[in-house]
Amino acid sequence: MPDRRADIGAAAFVLLLGLIGFWQAIAIPTSPIYAQVGPKAVPFAVATGLTLLGGLLMLVALRGGWSRDIEDLNDAPVNRRAIALMMASLLANLVLIVPFGFTIAATAQFVLVAAAFGSRAHGRNLLIAFLVSLGAYTLFVKLLGVNIGAGLIEGLIFGSPV
Repeated sequence: MPDRRADIGAAAFVLLLGLIGFWQAIAIPTSPIYAQVGPKAVPFAVATGLTLLGGLLMLVALRGGWSRDIEDLNDAPVNRRAIALMMASLLANLVLIVPFGFTIAATAQFVLVAAAFGSRAHGRNLLIAFLVSLGAYTLFVKLLGVNIGAGLIEGLIFGSPV
């Protein structure tokens, strides 16, 4: 039976990150001009997610851990194609976001990551990536007022300056 201390330590670390997130979210100053969604909403959502994930990881760690499930993977060959596609996805986002905007950059990144995970449905991935990216842009820019990079698509759809 493998040593569970590493799994418990990883779970405790994620749980600690969630608790630090709550602590820091509470410290964010708020103005009375925010009627509903203010600057604390997303940090609290992230802190909640990290805390839940840390708690669930702790349960799994205390029940035997997940390391025992992946011990056989240590001898598996490295998938260099997947690693290259993941690196290309990060590079694509960096290169495309300034000249073309968030939607195109995030779409390219999504499609490359899907390919890295073995998906061959490139057309479907492109459509889903575009819709999710445009939705994220709309949420951040139009609803939260956070500029994440307008570009060609955003200019065509929303009339935003390119």
